[in-house]
Amino acid sequence: MPRMTKREAGGPATIIDVAREAQVSIKTVSRVVNAEPGVHEETLKRVKEAIERLQYRPKLSARALAGARSFIVGLFYFDEQSAFIGNLQRGATQTCRELGYHLIVEPLQASATDLVSHVERSLSALRPDGVILAPPLCDHAEVLQAMQRQGTRIVKLSPRELQGSCIGIDDVQAARELTQLLLDAGHQRIGFLQGPPDQIASQRRQQGFSAALRAARRKAAWVWPGDFTFQSGVAAARIWQDQPNRPSAVFSANDDMALGLMAEARRLGHQVPEALSVVGFDDAPAASMVWPGLTTVRQPLEDMAARAVHLLVGQNTQPCRIVMPHRLMLRQSVQERAEA
Repeated sequence: MPRMTKREAGGPATIIDVAREAQVSIKTVSRVVNAEPGVHEETLKRVKEAIERLQYRPKLSARALAGARSFIVGLFYFDEQSAFIGNLQRGATQTCRELGYHLIVEPLQASATDLVSHVERSLSALRPDGVILAPPLCDHAEVLQAMQRQGTRIVKLSPRELQGSCIGIDDVQAARELTQLLLDAGHQRIGFLQGPPDQIASQRRQQGFSAALRAARRKAAWVWPGDFTFQSGVAAARIWQDQPNRPSAVFSANDDMALGLMAEARRLGHQVPEALSVVGFDDAPAASMVWPGLTTVRQPLEDMAARAVHLLVGQNTQPCRIVMPHRLMLRQSVQERAEA
């Protein structure tokens, strides 16, 4: 009497069950599960349909033993409260699930004295097939060296140095377009709320802002330091209120600061956008939830993370640079203005 499979006995489906259902060899099922190339399109479709019907879920440990992969992708970053990270995590998580991988999220502290050793311990324990590095961690020289020593594949998001595999948008061009929008709306006194000086995104966005003003033969009416947090936007609104000739519009280097600026300006009795037009950068989820809605630049963060996962688990190991498209999100935080 033939021996029953676990599926026939009422247990979870196994690779043997999938092979029988799809009428292929166990090796072919393994190649499909491990996303290996060379499987005929019709066979690939048949195996995937069998996996779905049987609700087959391969054990991560068994898959790792079958080859050199761990089927783990890491997302390492600083600043775990940033909306930027939340969008990246969603994109990476969904893509990992589609490809049969697991995403490990590793928030790190920039000020930690054991940062590098912590990274090394994490890599040794997890042995990920690759790691996505979010800014500004992607520019940390010692962390990059530690990953190189471990032989870890990495993809950097919006890095300072365009070396190795990296993905980002053209921050300078996006900032120029957003500044031009304020100029076209009639604003002559425009301020800029900076991000952290050590983050290249903040620098590039200010470069684009300044370039647009120079082309229009204008100068920044007000520049104030921030740190990409909501609280620094709140503090900037108080400083803005005390200016003898306040800017009618402020370009904030990210959405979190822009939202803080708007909230505090309104608390202080200044209407947005009547008294102050505000634009941000990133298109955080809250940008479309507040009133007035925040005009901003959308980075396709989920798509960026998805592309990063594909690069890390794919067969091509050659470094590449990918520039993703950005989009201006026009909402109610900007009002046309006729200034003398």
